[in-house]
Amino acid sequence: MRLTALAAVSAIALAPTAAFAWGQTAHAVIDRAAIEAIPADGPVFLRKYEDYVAASATQPDAWRGDSENFSKIEEDPNHGWFREQFTFVKPIPRSRYEFVIALYKQYEKIKDSDPATAARTNVRWTGTLPYAAIEAYDRIVVCMRQVRAAQTAGTDASVAEQNCAFDVFRMGHYIGDGANPMHDSVNSDGWRGANPHGYTTDRTVHGRFESKFVDGIGLTVADIAPRIPAPGHIEGDMFDAVLAYLDHSGDKMEAVYKLEKRDGFAKFTDKDVREMVYERTSAGAAMLRDMLCRAWAESASPPAKVVPSPIDFANPKFNPETGSAPD
Repeated sequence: MRLTALAAVSAIALAPTAAFAWGQTAHAVIDRAAIEAIPADGPVFLRKYEDYVAASATQPDAWRGDSENFSKIEEDPNHGWFREQFTFVKPIPRSRYEFVIALYKQYEKIKDSDPATAARTNVRWTGTLPYAAIEAYDRIVVCMRQVRAAQTAGTDASVAEQNCAFDVFRMGHYIGDGANPMHDSVNSDGWRGANPHGYTTDRTVHGRFESKFVDGIGLTVADIAPRIPAPGHIEGDMFDAVLAYLDHSGDKMEAVYKLEKRDGFAKFTDKDVREMVYERTSAGAAMLRDMLCRAWAESASPPAKVVPSPIDFANPKFNPETGSAPD
């Protein structure tokens, strides 16, 4: 059953106008392209919810309003992964809370000797994007098991499907954000620090690239669908795959600034900027499609029995600082 048109319209109406992320156009195109690229043996039921997912593509940005500060504090970090800020954290913890604690310990260590760096040594200025993505991924695996169970029993699967669709647009937003190199660097809103090449420090650079230019070229699914390869990430650790995906995207950050320096993203016919948009949005759609297909494959198996439980003090990975064992 398709979610109501009213819900879709509401999602668009609630989307903020500030340039928090890829605008509605790019996020919706990434989500649609990912769902349309699902193969026949994947979670094809999601095609029924394509319109809902696409219309809700920027809804996570609406959870970041100053007037809803509880939501804002939790949600803001989920949209970035500013790698230069936490080079001291190695390896990246497999727990959001272990990451937060590592940041705080570093803050305590440097707050007196380097207060300027310490001021940005926290989750707001480091980001938690891979954790938000993998947490949504886990929830999708769970709801997909429920879809399978309903299908097997011959009962109505629509509620489980709708639960999945909600987390699909949420995960899709984070993966879409990660495809934009500017979400993977401290230079997200203008160049920071030493600037020998004279890159722009104008904060509007973010929106001029991912919203104004994307809207100016009229990005569509047809522009990127041929670029999406066959499903990948069939094996291997999914959290590690997300980290690698973000690193690959972040490595392209300076290239975005070089393109901006040429004409400020003002020329919509610029083939090089177009190529950057096409390559990055197709990469986001491919990663999202891969995660959905992998979640569907994982959902075919019952949940693994973890003994001792992650919250059991006897678990060898148990961390008393977080009260749980990481994955």
